[in-house]
Amino acid sequence: MKRIVMVVGSLRKESFNRKVAQYIESLIGSRAEVSYLEYGDIPYMDQDTEYPAPSSIERVRKEVGEADGIWFLTPEYNYSYPGVLKNLLDWLSRPVRKGAGRTETAIRGKKATLSGAGGRNATAGARNKLRELLPFIGVEVMDGLETGIALDPVSFQTNTLELTEEVKESLSRQADAFLLFLDK
Repeated sequence: MKRIVMVVGSLRKESFNRKVAQYIESLIGSRAEVSYLEYGDIPYMDQDTEYPAPSSIERVRKEVGEADGIWFLTPEYNYSYPGVLKNLLDWLSRPVRKGAGRTETAIRGKKATLSGAGGRNATAGARNKLRELLPFIGVEVMDGLETGIALDPVSFQTNTLELTEEVKESLSRQADAFLLFLDK
């Protein structure tokens, strides 16, 4: 059975993107094992503390390393992805042992797909920036199917996520396509 790790770009308790990830998990059902990468405890990337890696880094590297695919779900901050997500990707893109080359990272060779819930831009900026960064660090991003969700302004006041039928259909198509992509 394939393993998919959900990487939510927001650490907020009422994160809309975590709620979207939970909806996607229900779509995937028993077709894959789904887990959520918890990384709120990782330190800032710093070469002075890189080796030996902190235990929180070893943990996230292990979880990502064991996954067949990564589903990134991110809000958009200033037309890009959040700093906490960038920090995670910086750690995951570093060699897992001192002296190892760029090919020996926890994330290189992984397959990924992108979604995001945010303001009226529907996270287009964040997803564009991730599409630039991820291949650079060795991640194969699924082409063609992404889901951007433009939240109603009321959602930000009430912390409620209402998915339209169009968005639900898009996420369903994306989930089906991602599972096929993982088999290639």
